[in-house]
Amino acid sequence: MTRPRSTQVSLADTPYYHCVARCVRRAFLCGVDEFSGQNYEHRRQWIVDKLQSLSAIFSIDICAYAVMSNHYHVVLRVDTDVANAWSEREVAERYLRGQSSSEAPANKPVKSSWNGANASPTSPGS
Repeated sequence: MTRPRSTQVSLADTPYYHCVARCVRRAFLCGVDEFSGQNYEHRRQWIVDKLQSLSAIFSIDICAYAVMSNHYHVVLRVDTDVANAWSEREVAERYLRGQSSSEAPANKPVKSSWNGANASPTSPGS
């Protein structure tokens, strides 16, 4: 049964979280799939690169990670001091950067036309 995130994450208790994501239906994330014989090893670097790019965008530090054949583990630390220093505009810009298919470099500001005027809780910037 699913639980709301507010009952699973408590930054007052700890900034560290162990997260796991796995494939379903015997799908392979990385390595050689025994059933199809296909090699998916190239995906391992994709996952590592994506973790690094998202960590640079958001106030999350990656403490450790392991990418396995059908799942991965990450140990994350939420940097609340950094996040609390961001303006609402910077939060929105970082959110948009995280949603884009090609991330902007982390050390450069994101240029967007989003001004918050049309924002709604379900569709930012629409």
